[in-house]
Amino acid sequence: MATTVEVPDITADDLIALVAKYNPRTNADLIRAAYDYGRDMHEGQYRHSGEPYFTHPVAVAAILTEQQLDDATIITALLHDTIEDTKASYSEVETRFGKEVAELVDGVTKLTNLQLNSTETKQAENFRKLFMAMSKDLRVILVKLSDRLHNMRTIKAMRPEKQAQKARETMEIFAPLAGRMGMQWMREELEDLAFRVLNPEGRASIIRRFINLQRETGDVIQRITGDMRLELDKAGVEAEVFGRAKKPYSIWRKMQEKEQTFSRLSDIYGFRIITASEEDCYRTLGAIHQRWRAVPGRFKDYISQPKSNGYRSIHTTVSGRDGKRVEVQIRTSQMHDVAETGVAAHWSYRDGVRSQNPFAVDPAKWITTLTEQFDAEEDHQDFLEAVKLEMYSDQVFCFTPKGEVVKLPRGATPIDFAFAIHTRIGMACVGAKVDHMRVPLWTRLKNGQNVEVITAEGQSPQATWLDIATTGKARAAIRKSLREEDRARFVKLGRELARSAFEHVGRKATDKALSTAARNMRLKNRDDLLARLGSAEITGREAVQAVYPDLTPKKGEKVDASRAVIGLSPDQSFDRAFCCQPLPGERIVGITFKGRGVVVHAIDCDRLGAYEDQPERWLDLRWHEGSHPAVYGATLEVTLNNDAGTLGRICTLIGETRANISDLQFVDRKPDFFKLLIYVELRDVAHLHSLMLTLEAESDVADVTRSRNMSQPQTETPG
Repeated sequence: MATTVEVPDITADDLIALVAKYNPRTNADLIRAAYDYGRDMHEGQYRHSGEPYFTHPVAVAAILTEQQLDDATIITALLHDTIEDTKASYSEVETRFGKEVAELVDGVTKLTNLQLNSTETKQAENFRKLFMAMSKDLRVILVKLSDRLHNMRTIKAMRPEKQAQKARETMEIFAPLAGRMGMQWMREELEDLAFRVLNPEGRASIIRRFINLQRETGDVIQRITGDMRLELDKAGVEAEVFGRAKKPYSIWRKMQEKEQTFSRLSDIYGFRIITASEEDCYRTLGAIHQRWRAVPGRFKDYISQPKSNGYRSIHTTVSGRDGKRVEVQIRTSQMHDVAETGVAAHWSYRDGVRSQNPFAVDPAKWITTLTEQFDAEEDHQDFLEAVKLEMYSDQVFCFTPKGEVVKLPRGATPIDFAFAIHTRIGMACVGAKVDHMRVPLWTRLKNGQNVEVITAEGQSPQATWLDIATTGKARAAIRKSLREEDRARFVKLGRELARSAFEHVGRKATDKALSTAARNMRLKNRDDLLARLGSAEITGREAVQAVYPDLTPKKGEKVDASRAVIGLSPDQSFDRAFCCQPLPGERIVGITFKGRGVVVHAIDCDRLGAYEDQPERWLDLRWHEGSHPAVYGATLEVTLNNDAGTLGRICTLIGETRANISDLQFVDRKPDFFKLLIYVELRDVAHLHSLMLTLEAESDVADVTRSRNMSQPQTETPG
C-alpha cells in the first residue's frame, strides 16, 4: 500500500494532483467544483479537535486516492456528509454532479444513520440494510470504511466513552468487513487504532517488547530480506522482497488464541515477495523451501484456489535464523493489487484507464455469494452470528470424493462440509472419512483434504452439533431442526433451567412469569422461551432479567457441588470424567452409564468419539451459574528451574490464588530443570486461567500447560 497521505491543509490542487498520478484523464474541473461546494456547505462547522469540519471529507477523499479509485468515488467522499449535515439536498447534488454521485452520497448518508452498536435485534436489522446498500453499489462501503479510518485516526478528540464505543464498533464490524473485502491493510490499521483505545496498556507492552527484541537481536527483517534476495538471485528469479513486523493487535490476538506469552511467539515477522509471473511464484516457493525448513501444516495455495474476494497468493511459514518462524507470502504484482485493494480493484485506475486486472472480482457477484445464505435466516440472532462468522473467517478448500472443491471457513468440521454440499446431507450425517480414514465429527478440516460424508436414514442433528459446527449455514439448519424435532426435549430441559434461575433470585418460574419473560423478549410464547433456554440460545439469567430486571444472581452466591450440573433428573448423580477434567464455565455433555449415573465430559473431549453411535446416552448439561467451591480437580504440567527453594515458592504462589494442591508427581528430572504434574483443586475455568497466568509470570517457571489425557482410553473416575 502507498504511504499514508498527510491530511492537514490539502487544497483542491493537491487532491487533483493525487488523482492525476494514477488517472491523468481525471475530470479536474468536476473535482474542484465538488471541493468548493463541499467547503461552502460545511462553512462554520468544526470537528471535536477544533479544525474546520471540511478537513474530514478531504481526508477521506485522500485516503481513497491511495486505492486509485474513480472520480465518482472521490467526489462522493468530498460530499458524503453534505446531505446529512448541511443545507445541501439530493436534487441539488444530482443537478451539479450527476445521478451516480447523488446516489452514492445518499447511500453513504443512509449508512451513517444506521446505529450499528445498538441491541442485537436492531443490529441484525441494520446489518441486513448494510448488505442491501452494499449490493446496490459497493463504493458506498468503500467511502464509509475510509470515513471510519479517518475518524479512528483522529479519535483522541472525542470523549473517552465515545472513543470506546467507536472502537468496539470498529473492531466488531468495520475491521472484519474490510478484511472480508480483501483490504487487509485497512483491516490491520482499523484493528490497531481500535486496539489503541480499548487496550492501550496491552498495545504499549507489545511495542516495548518489540523494541527490546530488536535491541537484543538487531535488525532481523533486514537480515532475512537480504538472505531471501540472495536465494532468489541464485534461482534466477526477479522479484521484490518486503519484510515487516506484524501489527501489535495481530500479535496480541495470536497470544490470546495460542495462550502464549510474547517471548514464546515465533512468527511475529512477515515477508512478501512480488514476482513478475505466476510461474515465478512457484519457482520462488521452491527456492525458499530449499533454503529454509517449511513448517508443516502452514502452507496455503490461494493461487490455485483463490478466495471469494479474488485474493490470490501462496502462503508458507518457514524456520528462519535462530529457529524463529517467519511467514512468507508470494504473489505477482497484479495479485498484489487485488490483495491490497480487494473488491475495490474493480474500480481502480492505472495510467488513466480502468485497471483490467484479470484477478479483480465482480463486486455484484461477490456480494451475492456473501448474502445469499443470510436470506434464509429469519431469526435476528442467527443472522447476526452468521454475518460475523462469515466476515471473520479465513478459508480452507476440501474435496468431495468426486473431486469437487468445497470452500469452508478455517476451523470447519465434517458437519460444516456436509451442510455445504446440501442441507439434506447435513441432516442425515452420522460420520465422516477424511482422506479415507474415519474421523470424529468435531475434527478440524485442513486444506486439500478429501472428505466423504457418511449418512443414514432417520438420523437428525444433535444438540452437541451446535458446539461443533462453525458455518452460519450449518448452525442455522441445526437450530431449525432441533427446534422442530427435539422441541419437547428442549422445553423439558429449559423448564429445569428456568426453575433453577428463578430460584436463584428467590422467585418461582410460574407459567405467568415465563409468559411475561417470553413477551418481554419478543418470543412467540412460553414454550418458545423454554425451548430456547434448553437449546442454549438464551440463558436463565436473561429470562430472569426479562421479568425482574433489578434482580440478578449475586456473584458471591455459592453453588452446592452436588447440584453443580443442570440437566440431570432428580435420581441421577454425576462424576467428572478424569480424561478431560471439565471445570465450571466450560461447555459440557453427559454420558449415561447403567448403575453409576452420568459421567460429565468437556465438549471437546476425544473420548466422546467412543459414544458417537449411541446418541441415546448423551445428555445436554450446563454448569450452574454462581460461585462454585474450589473442589474441581485439574492437572497442570509445569517445568521449573532446578534451584533451591523454587518448588516451595511455586506451591506458595498456588496457595495464594486459593487453589489447593492435592498431589504432585515428578515426570522428568534434569540437572538444570525438572518437570512435574501438579494436581490442583479449583473453582472454575476462570480460576484455572488466573492460576496459569500467575505461574507464567514467575521467572523460575519455564513452561506451564494444562494436562488432559483426552485421547487416552481409560475408565472415568470421579474428579
